[in-house]
Amino acid sequence: MDIKSHTHHISQQYNLELDEIKTKLSEMGGLAQRQVNDAIQALIDADAETAERVVRDDEEVNAMEVDIDEECIHILARRQPAASDLRLVIAVTKAITDLERVGDEASKIARQAIALSQEGTALHGYVEVRHIGGQVSRMLNDSLDAFARLDLDLALRVVQTDDNVDLEYASAMREMITFMMEDPRRISRALNIMWTLRSLERIGDHARNLAQYVVYLVKGADVRHESYNDIQEQIQEDGEA
Repeated sequence: MDIKSHTHHISQQYNLELDEIKTKLSEMGGLAQRQVNDAIQALIDADAETAERVVRDDEEVNAMEVDIDEECIHILARRQPAASDLRLVIAVTKAITDLERVGDEASKIARQAIALSQEGTALHGYVEVRHIGGQVSRMLNDSLDAFARLDLDLALRVVQTDDNVDLEYASAMREMITFMMEDPRRISRALNIMWTLRSLERIGDHARNLAQYVVYLVKGADVRHESYNDIQEQIQEDGEA
């Protein structure tokens, strides 16, 4: 099922307005994901120039959030949408908030990359950053894809992956604490990595939120704060009803 399968209306302008917010959401998602990927790579490569670009791009993500939000408000005011159209507009307003926060977290990682690049040598923890970073980047890509295609199965996989990321994040943080205890001279740099891991974990949370909006769009159910098993069970029960 594709997001474009939402009701088409007699008013061609209305159709264009709905298509416009979907297109802009996709563009914003693409920029946010590029920020995440670039920030991770900048940290690993000690590339301050790329990191600085990520920080600058955050202003564009913020501007896109404001623009899309204004368009959604206009649609609500002028069209008074109902049913699936109303859910779409509401889901978009929520999704852009999560994407803006993804951009914020990517910017934080980029600032850690700048700080670490000034100190030189690689540090224990980069393997964890690469691994968890790769996972949350795929989560973000899959959640945006699931949103665009209204793919419940893909959305559920994102929710399940977030549980795994949370476990790996906790393990990585324990390792970093042990590393600092063994070598107090590395505390400052280790803290930079810990803040990076925290930002990656939060990006995973925002990707999970995007996936949960897919359930809202398709089933009309608010599944925020529910576990993967609870969401899956609710979808299955709905399908059997």
